[in-house]
Amino acid sequence: MTQPVPGLDLDRAWDLHPQVSVRPEPFGALLYHFGTRKLSFLKDRRLLEVVRSLGEAPTAREACSRAGVPAADLPRFGAALGALAGSSMLVERTP
Repeated sequence: MTQPVPGLDLDRAWDLHPQVSVRPEPFGALLYHFGTRKLSFLKDRRLLEVVRSLGEAPTAREACSRAGVPAADLPRFGAALGALAGSSMLVERTP
């Protein structure tokens, strides 16, 4: 069983796992991993924006910045992204 990562390295490049589907909802979004059959709920619209922009941003920190996440909230967003990485919803992008 995969354990959640305490905090994601915001200075690395991340992306949604290719088998993850994002379904926007009024409360945020649902993420479904077709490989593991896991479901995750995003209850923060800014987190949804961050997750959606990870593939285009050079780092997770830049994705957070583009979504308007203030510096004071970066630890919380790093922890949330770490939990998503720990459940295989996110994968590190390698050059």
